[in-house]
Amino acid sequence: MTNRRVINNYFIDVNNLADLLLKLVNSYRLLVGGADELNKIALSSKSDVRKAIKRADELGDIIDDIVKTLDHIEGNYSEYCKLKSDVIKEKLQYDYILTEIDEELKLSE
Repeated sequence: MTNRRVINNYFIDVNNLADLLLKLVNSYRLLVGGADELNKIALSSKSDVRKAIKRADELGDIIDDIVKTLDHIEGNYSEYCKLKSDVIKEKLQYDYILTEIDEELKLSE
């Protein structure tokens, strides 16, 4: 597997975790809202409300784990992007780019 493919797969994994986090947070909000609604119903038992809160709490723990993981791996991907940017900046030929921009501007006039 080439280095580029490894980084691309790494990015896909980070993106998938971020998508999963979004879905879990939405589910968490619904669970908390459901527990609140259940608590407002006079006929609901305390054990039902406790179970609903426990479900939301367990999902909150999973969300916390994903956030910690993203904090850890996001730094690695950011470093890769910075390093790549530095290499591109060093290899860039500014005169060529300025000429290209000037030609584009002349064509648009």
